[in-house]
Amino acid sequence: MQDNQNNLPTHIAIIMDGNRRWAKELGKTAGYGHKEGAKTLEKIVRYANKIGLKYITVYAFSTENWKRSEEEVKGLMTLLQNYLDDYAKRADTENIRVKILGDITALSKGMQKSIKNCMERTKSNTGVTFSIALNYGGRTEIKDAIKTIVEEAKQGKISTQEIDEKLIEKYLYTFEIPDPDLIIRTSGEIRLSGFLTWQSVYSELYFIQKNWPDFTEKDLDDAIEEYNKRTRKFGAN
Repeated sequence: MQDNQNNLPTHIAIIMDGNRRWAKELGKTAGYGHKEGAKTLEKIVRYANKIGLKYITVYAFSTENWKRSEEEVKGLMTLLQNYLDDYAKRADTENIRVKILGDITALSKGMQKSIKNCMERTKSNTGVTFSIALNYGGRTEIKDAIKTIVEEAKQGKISTQEIDEKLIEKYLYTFEIPDPDLIIRTSGEIRLSGFLTWQSVYSELYFIQKNWPDFTEKDLDDAIEEYNKRTRKFGAN
């Protein structure tokens, strides 16, 4: 880690793009790419914890990803479930707190059980908070927050005069997680694809040509170094 350790962003979010592209270039299946991407993710999260990052969030499966082939979706879900089960087993040694962001009601009962078990086992850990956006869509998140607010307003639990940004944030998946300071996207694509739509309004964006399985600890260091060169104005002059 470079000398910028004292200037770490509080929260880094990553769009882990390029697993399938990487695998295709090697003549491998999409499933192989996702497995190698999972290895990269584990390495990067462990490194983030080592350098003292407080929050790291990754885009693992969007609401749009259901459009992929049944075989790929099934394989990815199995991979993610095994990943969560493994984290739960290592909870006492990794000191990483795991959270899931997204609508888990659409997932299998087995996946929901793994999610709840992993979150419960890691909730008291004091290292990096590792959030996985799973069955997540930024617009869906905002829509669901609005629906809940409207329903609670109808029930008299809140008044319309109370509705402001702070209140809306309480109904988002990311409640109690600060907005990302830096968002990284791999594979060379230059867009956010519905990732943290509300939370990303003042995030610094960093795009890298590498596909996700090739992303390294040094690449994370480079992104942090670039972040530290920027001046964040939050709308000020």
